[in-house]
Amino acid sequence: MIEKGAEPFFLRGSHKGVLLVHGFTGSPSEMILLGNYLYKQGYTVLGVRLAGHGTSVEEMANTDWQQWYHSVCDGYHLLRGWCDEISVIGLSMGGLLSIRLGIDFPVKKVVSMSAPIFIANERNLRLLPPLERSAGRYHRKNRRHLPELAKRYNVSYNKIPLVCVYQLLDVIAKTKAILPELTKPILVVQSENDHTVKAESGQYIFDHVQSQDKKLFKIELSGHLVTLDVEHDKVFKEIKDFLI
Repeated sequence: MIEKGAEPFFLRGSHKGVLLVHGFTGSPSEMILLGNYLYKQGYTVLGVRLAGHGTSVEEMANTDWQQWYHSVCDGYHLLRGWCDEISVIGLSMGGLLSIRLGIDFPVKKVVSMSAPIFIANERNLRLLPPLERSAGRYHRKNRRHLPELAKRYNVSYNKIPLVCVYQLLDVIAKTKAILPELTKPILVVQSENDHTVKAESGQYIFDHVQSQDKKLFKIELSGHLVTLDVEHDKVFKEIKDFLI
């Protein structure tokens, strides 16, 4: 059963479509404000729910990153039924999955926000038990102070299946390796105050994609969830201008 507030959403506008992809352990709720904003600009918007997300952490523990990516691909094909052109926007791990979609499918533009190339707390990664001893084990999230918007719209798990951390590391490594294959226009959004992802992640993505049309947009005050933090209006306007 899907948690209340974690449902996927579809907002029908013009023939121009935008696919929104949430992050690791999150849900479409963290993209709903951006979705409403883009819908008011005339876009048709689909916020997908990744497999194993927005239900239970036990269900998530039985999924892998390929299934998460298949959810994104399914969303693309659904949106293709309504739209002539599609851009994709992802937050955190959703940014990595969006880059992969931009390589694999004829999307118009890609937006990657707070995408992890380098994890901020590497010490926790070194403390991970071996994969074979991770099944059935969870790590409780250390939540920092969240702005009111994030408290209202951030429907996500409060703990992480350790087996899925290995899946996250796998998708980071594999996407990092194929960054030079991306040639679509890309906007990379990165906060200098991100305590989940090292800020140099954004610069790394910008430097390694082969897109001729690319921009790195840095913000300073927001945390990891840039769609719900104090500079979200600034981020939304930058995305709007980029998609034109």
